[in-house]
Amino acid sequence: MKIKHLLIPSLALMFLVSQAQTADEIIDKYFENTGGYANWAKVESMKMSAKLNQQGMEIPLVMLQMKDGRQATTITFQGKEIKQGVFDGTSLWSHNFMNMKAEKSDAESTENFKANLGSDFPMPFFDYKKRGYKVEFLGKETIEGTETFKIKLTKNPIKVDGQPKDNIEFYFFDMENYIPLMVESEITQGQAKGMIGQTKLSDYQEVNGLIVPFSMTQGIKGQGGQPITITTVEINPKIDAAVFTFPVDN
Repeated sequence: MKIKHLLIPSLALMFLVSQAQTADEIIDKYFENTGGYANWAKVESMKMSAKLNQQGMEIPLVMLQMKDGRQATTITFQGKEIKQGVFDGTSLWSHNFMNMKAEKSDAESTENFKANLGSDFPMPFFDYKKRGYKVEFLGKETIEGTETFKIKLTKNPIKVDGQPKDNIEFYFFDMENYIPLMVESEITQGQAKGMIGQTKLSDYQEVNGLIVPFSMTQGIKGQGGQPITITTVEINPKIDAAVFTFPVDN
């Protein structure tokens, strides 16, 4: 994991660990160590270019996020562009991998997305109190040999099969640098419904004064995952609104 300018002297670390016993203190330290709250507040859009490693193949993809909640992931496979998880401001849609047609998500999925509109931008803990989210410090836990602080983040409720359900994520912050190393949450739809989704984050690097992960592995807890290597991160790039528009002709 590459982290520049974040080394903390051992005595200072011991002091911080002894003091940081509340979720707010841990989150404040997280913002301080990743560029400062004021700098994160200036982020209006982000573009991440990456490569997904799937069964030995490297598949290029581009992830776009905007402050107003619009987002899109574009996968390039066999010369074709496949869009997933696109939100244009009103509709949530994706390309069907089988017939390559653009299809709008069902009403419940769209409603759930809007319930937490822009909640992950520029990260879930930004302005979390104003969003009505709650955080709770659950203690310490060792993750792959690294001591972490475990934080429970409760976001706005969602619906699953028409019934209200708590929307909870668990974050594991490295105790030395106060950055997330792993995120866990329950999968609420699809074939993996009911299982625990897990995202591991590493290779933190500096981009325009902000510290962001350049490596992530997404999968199901206990079953491994797909490594994603981020090649470039652009802060506040110009993004054509047409990227998010649902295709008229399919």
